[in-house]
Amino acid sequence: MLESLFGNPIIEKVLFFLLVNEKCYPSQLRNTFQNPLFSFQRALARLEKGNVIVSHKEGKTLIYQFNPRYPFLNELRAFLQNVYEFFPKEIKEKYYEPITRKRPRRQGKPL
Repeated sequence: MLESLFGNPIIEKVLFFLLVNEKCYPSQLRNTFQNPLFSFQRALARLEKGNVIVSHKEGKTLIYQFNPRYPFLNELRAFLQNVYEFFPKEIKEKYYEPITRKRPRRQGKPL
């Protein structure tokens, strides 16, 4: 939809995923969108180089999120939110909406 604006469709997917879910990691994106891992790694590196997103480690996993110090973050989020509202419901549910737990927790299992 906005791939001509962002340069490629992978960047678009990453930005919308971050808009809805706040955080992501490359393997999560690969599993969600069924694209090669390297494509997401390259897109995330490009966005991080432009200071649009930042990364930090949680254990061994490199987690990405929007850079709170990015000067146009509020405008970018507002723009992405306006575009996201026009997405079909099926696309939103399939790719972007947070995944809810499907199975119940074992009784007595610590949180």
